[in-house]
Amino acid sequence: MTTEFDLGALLAERGAERYDLHGKYLNHQLPRMLHTIGFDKVYERAEGAHFWDADGNDYLDMLAGFGVMGLGRHHPVVRKALHDVLDLNLADLTRFDCQPLPGLLAEKLLTHSPHLDRVFFGNSGTEAVESALKFARYATGRPRILYCDHAFHGLTTGSLSVNGERGFRDGFAPLLPDTAVPLGDLDALARELKKGDVAALIVEPIQGKGVHEAPPGYLRAAQELLHRHKALLVADEVQTGLGRTGDFYAYQHEEGVEPDLVCVAKALSGGYVPVGATLGKDWIFKKVYSSMDRVLVHSASFGSNAQAMACGLAVLSVMEDEQIVAGVRATGELLKSRLAAMVDKYELLADVRGRGLMIGIEFGRPSSLKLRSRWTMLQAARKGLFAQMVVVPLLERHRILTQVSGDHLEVIKLIPPLVVDEADVDRFVDAFTSVMDDAHSGGGLMWDFGKTLIKQAVANR
Repeated sequence: MTTEFDLGALLAERGAERYDLHGKYLNHQLPRMLHTIGFDKVYERAEGAHFWDADGNDYLDMLAGFGVMGLGRHHPVVRKALHDVLDLNLADLTRFDCQPLPGLLAEKLLTHSPHLDRVFFGNSGTEAVESALKFARYATGRPRILYCDHAFHGLTTGSLSVNGERGFRDGFAPLLPDTAVPLGDLDALARELKKGDVAALIVEPIQGKGVHEAPPGYLRAAQELLHRHKALLVADEVQTGLGRTGDFYAYQHEEGVEPDLVCVAKALSGGYVPVGATLGKDWIFKKVYSSMDRVLVHSASFGSNAQAMACGLAVLSVMEDEQIVAGVRATGELLKSRLAAMVDKYELLADVRGRGLMIGIEFGRPSSLKLRSRWTMLQAARKGLFAQMVVVPLLERHRILTQVSGDHLEVIKLIPPLVVDEADVDRFVDAFTSVMDDAHSGGGLMWDFGKTLIKQAVANR
């Protein structure tokens, strides 16, 4: 008997039920939130840095699926690689052989970090972090990991233990006994290291929450301190890696920094097949996998699967052939400089920061009395509402998708696909200028929407 399954027909028949299905069977708060802020769109197709709805309207993506869509959606080279690997009918995941694709991807990935030697492939960013935590603990024989305030490293239990945002941690205790230190504070790091039980410091070279960069010289000095105390430096490049900041890895912006372990994921997937990778020094891997008895002491059922490996190889090939990193450096500088030039023009705009195509736009307390009273009203209801007031009209009026950088933050984070061009920059800057003009006019639809957000925030208390 031949099974017939027509995915296109299924979507044509029931695709319109998407929000109802999600509300009934998945996270019921997601559709509720999307309906509340007007983000309940129906996107029909996507390509590169753009979406289209059923009416053919074009939307600019400045979010990239939280960084997953590094090359944009449906890059033809990655699509072809995925078709090719499916058509080859490989004997994948037998568990008792060595397929060529994982080795080829590891070899290619390591060329971008020549001080590292080996790779473990998992399935996500949080799994890459979990692997690094385990490897660091085992290799050093010490239990404690240091992390930075406001860090985000994932939401599984080990990764959550090094998550610097209380809102994600609340209600999930007990977690692992790890310790937060302020980003950039070398004295705090030294005090913890003197206790003799620290395995590693895990750090994002640029924090995703709020887009805060490690101060100049911090990573190199931290590395020296850690090594002096026989501890390791772990760089979380899950979001910042693969060209996002204008270097292949963000830690490479600072000369002399050579992390012992590096975590990558997101963009390596090509936007298709989940993948995570933990890169590390030879001695660490050889200590973890110290004998044949320990050959499976750390593994992943779907790790190194052929589809993920093919996508990763295609992504790295595109990055080299299309000179993606150099393009990010140029486009990111153009976008950041044009936004930074607006800080003196708009009193509600406090700062523009970041590197490459990872940019934070921070809003702050205005000086004029009328705007200050409205700002104070929003802050009293819930910090972060003004940033949400900017994100919503960017989508509703200008069809540009962005995100608030974190809960209770007045920061918008821009992490578009790395393939955005000058026309996309023009479109975003023009739209953002329009929204800022409206916000500073002291009235209009934007502040009316602010009242709606205040009511919603008060109701949720």
